[in-house]
Parts: sequence; structure tokens; C-alpha cells
Amino acid sequence: MPRFARFVVVASLLLVIAASDAFAQPSRLTGFGLLRLEPSARATALAGAYGAGTGEDVNALFANPALLDATSHRRLSVSYLNHLADINAGFVAYAHHVERLAGTVGGAIRFLSYGDFERADTDGTQTGDTFGASDAIVTVSYARPYGERIGLGANVHALFSSIDDASAQAFALDLGATYLLPERGFALSASLRNLGVVTGDFGETGDVLPVDLRFSVSKQLQYVPLLITVAGYDLVSFENENGSALNEIARHLSIGGELQLGKPFAVRAGYNHRLHEDLSTGERLDLAGLGIGFGLNLRRVGFDYAYNAWSSFGGLHHLTLRTRL
Repeated sequence: MPRFARFVVVASLLLVIAASDAFAQPSRLTGFGLLRLEPSARATALAGAYGAGTGEDVNALFANPALLDATSHRRLSVSYLNHLADINAGFVAYAHHVERLAGTVGGAIRFLSYGDFERADTDGTQTGDTFGASDAIVTVSYARPYGERIGLGANVHALFSSIDDASAQAFALDLGATYLLPERGFALSASLRNLGVVTGDFGETGDVLPVDLRFSVSKQLQYVPLLITVAGYDLVSFENENGSALNEIARHLSIGGELQLGKPFAVRAGYNHRLHEDLSTGERLDLAGLGIGFGLNLRRVGFDYAYNAWSSFGGLHHLTLRTRL
């Protein structure tokens, strides 16, 4: 069996075995919603079709820790997401290549604020004061190459969530693997995210972590400076709610493209079918699930912007600043 085929088979088996317990998990909302937000403007513009190519982007650790490598050395990224209904999120990521460890170490902090809420008593009467709700995640990453083509990595997360004086905590692990053919512009990655344990939750039913098995493939076209990425996500829970197997498969796929217009400027777009179905009003030209954006690389600083359409609800604006220290 060729080396590439062996890698794909072994990586797939390891991830599926590790995810076996997740297939039995109930499909319900989690108290750690920050895990589901895209952490950078680049990922938002690609509608989540991100995870099979580094592009010297330290934010790749969120999609797959194995994507960290020596090109991520001393790279810092700061992102801000302006969500709906006064919800705001911030993301900071940094990576450092350590020769003694034969790999790259990364660290990240994510924070989500749900805004202020009016306090009310059991009868629904407002008391005049307010309370807040927020999520925070602290991440430590490590990745190392094995040969010229294979990379392996892991993330460890500490998660915190609070609503007024109630709180929840959890610890989670991500595992990732990559196979790169840079001479052909081809990349394949697999990751299993959010494996862990909830050590404290809000209610009697208990919170769950959104375990996510992902496979991503990207290809740089030969004669056009266009990188195409297709990502399969949430591959541990096929429910076929709409009665069509083809539609259910589409609900687990996102596709994105990044067109490089010279070295300093890139245009990006992506589409997520599940987001479109969940948010669309059914009207013609409803752009729900569509992400668009651009990236600008100056001498020392990079800037990314993305807009993700949420149908009649409006849209999300995402900004990222990147630099190398």
C-alpha cells in the first residue's frame, strides 16, 4: 500500500475510534457556545472551509493543531467578531517554534460576551438591575512534523462559562493530522475536536461538549492563483432530519475559495449549506450561509475582514490583525 494511502487509513481509523463515544451523545445545545464560533476573519470568509493549509496563519491551530509549523514562528493574531444582538467575541493566538521540542508551541485565548440582561423576579417583573453572561477558553497547542509531508498536533483547552453568579467549567482535547504535498498544492487534514469532560455545569441535565470530527482537503489550482477548500464537519452525528440523504450530506459540508491577487491582496468567499437552511427565509436571493472577505498583507502587518450573511437577522462582521513579532 502506498505511503499516502497508509497515512489516510491509519489517521481515519484513529480518529473514528477516538470519536466512538461521541456517536452516542445526544444532539443538544451546549453551554460552551464559543467553541462553535469561527476564530478569525479568514475562516469566517471561507464559511468554515478552513483546515487544510497553513498559509503562515497561526489561527490554523483552532481548525487543526497539526497545521502549526515553523512558518507560524512568532506570529501573533488578534481578532474581533461583532455578532448579533450585542454579542461580541475576541480571539488572540500566538505560536513559537522550539527546536529543542522539535515542534511548534501555540497559545490562544478566546472570549465571548453575551451583553447585559435585565434582571427579573419569578413573576417576570424587572427589578431594575442587570447581569451578564460570558464564555472564555484558554488553549495550549503543540505540533510537530514527521518527515516532509506528515504533521501531528494536539490542543488542550480549559473552558469557562458564566451566567450571573452561576458558572460551568470543562477541559477538552483536540487531535489533528495533516498530509501535505506542497509541490502539487495539495493538502489533506483530519481533526477530532472538543473531546473532554465537563467538571461543572449549569443545570440538572448537564452540559455537553460539541465533539466535532472534521476532514478537509484543499487544492491550489495550477494556472489560476485560487485555493479551493472543501471541509466536512460534525461528522459524528448524521440525523437525516429532512428526509434526503444528499441534503444531509450537504449539511455537513462547507466550501471556500481564496483568490490571491498578487502577494499583498486576497479575495475570499465560502458557503455553508447548513447555515443557509437553518437561517434562510425561503425568499429568492437569500444569502444566508454565504461568507465573503479579503486579506491585505503589508510589510509587517496583515489585515483580514469578513462578512457572513445571516438572512433577515443581519450579518456578522469579523476583523483580524496579524503580525510577526
